[in-house]
Amino acid sequence: RGVGSGFILSADGFIMTNAHVVEGAEDVIVTLTDKRELKARIVGADKRSDVAVVKIDVTGLPFVKIGDVNRLKVGEWVMAIGSPFGLDNTVTAGIVSAKQRDTGDLLPLIQTDVAINPGNSGGPLINLRGEVVGINSQIYSRSGGFMGISFAIPIDEATRVAEQLRANGRVIRGRIGVQIGQVTKEVAESIGLGQPRGALVTGVEKDQPAEKAGVEAGDIIVKVDGKPVDKSGDLPRMVGGLKPGSKATLQVYRRGGVKDLNVTIAEFEAERPTRRAAAEPGGSAPQVAKSSLGITVSDLTDALKRELRVRGGVRVDAVDGAAARAGLREGDVILSIDNTEIADSKQFTAAASKVEKAKAVSVLVRRGEWTNYLVIRPTR
Repeated sequence: RGVGSGFILSADGFIMTNAHVVEGAEDVIVTLTDKRELKARIVGADKRSDVAVVKIDVTGLPFVKIGDVNRLKVGEWVMAIGSPFGLDNTVTAGIVSAKQRDTGDLLPLIQTDVAINPGNSGGPLINLRGEVVGINSQIYSRSGGFMGISFAIPIDEATRVAEQLRANGRVIRGRIGVQIGQVTKEVAESIGLGQPRGALVTGVEKDQPAEKAGVEAGDIIVKVDGKPVDKSGDLPRMVGGLKPGSKATLQVYRRGGVKDLNVTIAEFEAERPTRRAAAEPGGSAPQVAKSSLGITVSDLTDALKRELRVRGGVRVDAVDGAAARAGLREGDVILSIDNTEIADSKQFTAAASKVEKAKAVSVLVRRGEWTNYLVIRPTR
């Protein structure tokens, strides 16, 4: 048994709440303010956005007015209505602390200092005009109780999800088949990107739209259809909003330059686990002497290149000094140094010898199914 909150969207009994409120429920009972208890059916729930729609068979219900999130300002007073700890129709108030707060969820959230506790989930966040501007969804807490920071799903995003749930019973999102990571300040500076921006492609799924479009691990996606990708969390939201089957243009930063790639959007489905590539090369690969970076490498076998789906690179056999402190490990595969693509151990040795001793060097590294940049800093 569990208790959550919700609000009525239309006179014919459609109600919005959080997906985690109804998750796993065999029966959903809705209690109205006039004390009527009605059995509801789940129209649809979307775990990625944490939005759900349920339906009760009643007509003539009062319903909420939806507000404009774009008009919402930081510092503006808002209030929440819900059932914290089962105390129904409890009203709490506070101010908007931040908008577009990136918490790692699919949607950017509204941060407030409105008191939210267990049972408030799914209830409305309301502005001073009496309009719903968000769904109270989660809190930040070290104790399990309210600590002055709460989060709400913006109502415009939630409404788009709810419309799809009512029409299809599920949400249709676009995907291109990449794993992404954050672009840090030191990586951006070391590869010539300047300011940290975009989404670093750490992996490209086989036979998916990104691979077919020519996206490579190590690329940084900086624009989608001309719209800037400011941070990595923006990319899944932007791509997710595109219609499957439609065309889009990705601008990627690759080895010091930008390139436009045309991609056909696929439909997002449940994520499949990726198989970890073998680290050990088959056969006897030629060994080379330790480079000036403190790294000993060997050539990749053709079989390992096929397995990793890379054109070239070298395997790290031993590492110490600054490279080890940067996080490089035995078994890693180095794909590039300072934006120079590495084909084999001979080219690696030549590129490493040109690195200035007093300068930080960026190294693009493949580890299992993931690709990321490491910055090797000189010993001080």
